[in-house]
Amino acid sequence: MKLIECVIFDMDGTVVDVAYDWKMIKQKLQTQGKPILTYIQNLEEPERSRKWAILEKYEEEATAQATLKEGMESFLAFLEEKNIKKALVTNNSRKNVDYLLDKFGLNFDFVLSREEGLWKPSGAPFLFVLEKLGIEKKHCCVVGDSHFDVKAAKEAGIGIVFILGHGKDLDLFSEAEMVHTVEELEQKIAKILFGGS
Repeated sequence: MKLIECVIFDMDGTVVDVAYDWKMIKQKLQTQGKPILTYIQNLEEPERSRKWAILEKYEEEATAQATLKEGMESFLAFLEEKNIKKALVTNNSRKNVDYLLDKFGLNFDFVLSREEGLWKPSGAPFLFVLEKLGIEKKHCCVVGDSHFDVKAAKEAGIGIVFILGHGKDLDLFSEAEMVHTVEELEQKIAKILFGGS
C-alpha cells in the first residue's frame, strides 16, 4: 500500500498564484484580529451581507488575475498517473473555484469550498474530505502556503505537510516542510512513494 494515497491542496497561493493584500482587506472589514470567515459569519444582518459583498469583490478581482503555479499542471498529471487522489480545500467561494478550474482545465477528485460551512484553520474540512474519499489520515498529505493550512492539518491529525513558497517565515511553519517550487514538491512526494528512488 502506498504511504500517500491522497494529496489535499489549498487553492490560492498553492495551485494558483494570486495577489491578495490580506492586511488591507482585514482593515476594510474591521475583523478585529479574527479570521475573516468566522468574523463575517458571526455578524448580524445587514452588516453580515454588506461585509460578504466587500470580501467577494476583492476575491473576484484577485481571481480574475490568477495564474497557474509553475509546474502545477505537470505535478497534477504525475499524481493522476500514480492513482493518487487529489482534493482541493479552499476558504474561497465555489464560484471562484469553478472559474479557476475551468480557466486552467484542472480536475480534482473532490473539491470543498466555504459554502459547506467548513473552513480552515479548523481541521474539519480535511477530515470531511478524507471521509468522503475513504482514505485514512496517515495516507494523506497536505500542500498549502499558509499557517492556516498547517493548523488545519495538525488539528486533523495529518502529519505530512508541505508549505509552498519563497520568503516564508520559517518559524511559522516549524511543523511543516518548506518547498520552494512545485518541481521540488514533486521530488519530495516521489521519494515518499518510491522509498528514495
